[in-house]
Amino acid sequence: MATDQIEQVTSLVRETLPEAVLGIYLHGSSVFGSLKPGSDLDLFAVANRRTTDAERRRLIEHLLPISGPGDPTGRLRSINLEIVAQADVRPWRYPSRLDFQFGDWYRPEFAKGNFAPWDPTNPDLVVLLEMVRQANRPLYGPPPAEVLDPIPWADIRQAMLDSIPDLLSYLVGDERNVVLTFVRIWTTLATGVIRSKDGAADWALPLLPTEHRAVVGYARANYLDGAPEEWGDLLPRVRPCVDHMIVEIETAATHNPPTR
Repeated sequence: MATDQIEQVTSLVRETLPEAVLGIYLHGSSVFGSLKPGSDLDLFAVANRRTTDAERRRLIEHLLPISGPGDPTGRLRSINLEIVAQADVRPWRYPSRLDFQFGDWYRPEFAKGNFAPWDPTNPDLVVLLEMVRQANRPLYGPPPAEVLDPIPWADIRQAMLDSIPDLLSYLVGDERNVVLTFVRIWTTLATGVIRSKDGAADWALPLLPTEHRAVVGYARANYLDGAPEEWGDLLPRVRPCVDHMIVEIETAATHNPPTR
């Protein structure tokens, strides 16, 4: 099923941007770890120009029915798709510009007719670009290193720090994903390696104080089994755990770049 969805998205991007698409790439869980029950499918495209309003609308209208919540059978995975115009990211500079983003969390905005609800200067783009380069999984076009510039470590570090306020705004109601994202930021800044969510948790758990291990442990287990989140008595401990990781993140960011 995941393979079918990947092929559908690849074909959709190529049909919508036939003369513009330079490359389409797979990244995320299916590359850095393995697809878990709740894993999304993460694809990234590079084009030789920015998309038009009509092209963005077509992409969204065709993605809605083939991405997780749009599937009446409940068997399809959620799709995340980002597109950048090459001139917006090459030559490299920070902040960079995101041209298009599809994610199921935007469904309420799409339903209201807002076909560009994303923040074009979202610092998460820097990490996505680095993940695409490290994954090196072209679905169409050349390897990503041929269309994307290397990203200096200082910019990766700054982007991760800049993403903290936005992440905190999503903590209530999306505890698992936000906790695991903070874990991934911490391990990346400390080691220079972008790990899968569960791999990042494996790295962090032995380093956490005892009182915070249960939060990260539950987030990891819930991510792996895909069950509905039921934090129970752990819920009041989520924010203190995140606050502890933010201190660790800020400390790691002050060190020299790790070997990458």
